[in-house]
Amino acid sequence: NGNAGFQQVLERLESDPVCQRLSLKSFLILPFQRITRLKLLLQNILKRTKPGSEEEVQATQAYDALEKLIKDCNENVQRMKSTEELIYLSQKIEFECKIFPLISQSRRLVKCGELTALDFNTPSPKWKVTSRPIYLHLFNDCLLLSRPKE
Repeated sequence: NGNAGFQQVLERLESDPVCQRLSLKSFLILPFQRITRLKLLLQNILKRTKPGSEEEVQATQAYDALEKLIKDCNENVQRMKSTEELIYLSQKIEFECKIFPLISQSRRLVKCGELTALDFNTPSPKWKVTSRPIYLHLFNDCLLLSRPKE
């Protein structure tokens, strides 16, 4: 987004009839879609091979290898999504002191959400309850509480 020249070239390429008006994102996802189609093809091949034949053994080996590849791809996609979430969060959160590195290879965001904190003030005989929003960010290795900037 920050490189205007790249954006212009990308728009020109995406509007070219050869690309069939598809975005760069659709071209990046095509290989993964093909892998999942190959899995379906191998499942159909396995259904039609004779049990115990050499073809069944080879098709089973190919299927197992393909399943491992798909599993690795899914894990890498999850890891990238997790890293993107951490980058986005680190841009939104401002620490008073920079002693806590939010982005880490091993850290991933498990759950986040808004809660309401209730404060009970008791200086007088009557209870006074005030509320303010706080956000919880649960990572695999720590819990971070944050509040909106006033």
